[in-house]
Amino acid sequence: MGRKGFFTDTTVCIGCKACEVACKQWNQLPDDGLHFTGMSFDNTGDLGASTWRHVAFVERPVPLQGQTTGVGDFSWLMMSDVCKHCQRAGCLEACPTGAIMRTEFDTVYVQPDVCNGCGYCVVACPFGVIDRREDDGRAWKCTLCYDRLGEGMTPACAKACPTESIVYGDLDELHARAESRVRALHEQGVTDAYLYGKDAESQPGTGGLNAFFLLVDKPEVYNLPPDPVVPTMKQRGAWTSVALGALGMAAAALGVVLMERGART
Repeated sequence: MGRKGFFTDTTVCIGCKACEVACKQWNQLPDDGLHFTGMSFDNTGDLGASTWRHVAFVERPVPLQGQTTGVGDFSWLMMSDVCKHCQRAGCLEACPTGAIMRTEFDTVYVQPDVCNGCGYCVVACPFGVIDRREDDGRAWKCTLCYDRLGEGMTPACAKACPTESIVYGDLDELHARAESRVRALHEQGVTDAYLYGKDAESQPGTGGLNAFFLLVDKPEVYNLPPDPVVPTMKQRGAWTSVALGALGMAAAALGVVLMERGART
């Protein structure tokens, strides 16, 4: 089957939200009320149990690199966010029931008939993607359209994207396409362009993402963590600290005993 994933080029996203609609329609997800947050023109909030694709509208008080506008220093950034299907997936490692599995396409999938709603996966995701649904308590997130992949079809969001901002395919081919796109943007003067989460070398805390992005500003601007780390990667350091603490306490106790014996003699 090979490793599959998404490459999302934010520089060609127009914020149409066709990906959001296609995702909800195919996966039969409920709407989220369509309320404006008061922070932007976005009316679907963020990723959650019933929103597996979300287009963020980022309003910046700076122009796009190499461009000038007639309204002063201002620009919009659009980004279609989704589950990253991490190589080291915190949700998968934290799941105690085996409900979360890695598929034959190297994606991360939640089996709803096995999930018991414990929520360990929710706190283990460094991106805040996976969430529990209020009506049934179980955890839900993007499946990368696992059912469509099984039939040789393109995921609904990528199929609906009119600008090819979202591209689905073999990871190796996506990497080559993304690197070529970055080089082209640099040649055009957009030297701020870079790839976020392409591989383990660029993002060791997750081992790289199967859904990675081309950005032109800091990750925080897009509401992405600058240095995401799967919680289990910190276990070794935590247990080392505990062991060193225990050894210190034992050494102190031994010292007290020896001092008392010395005082008696």
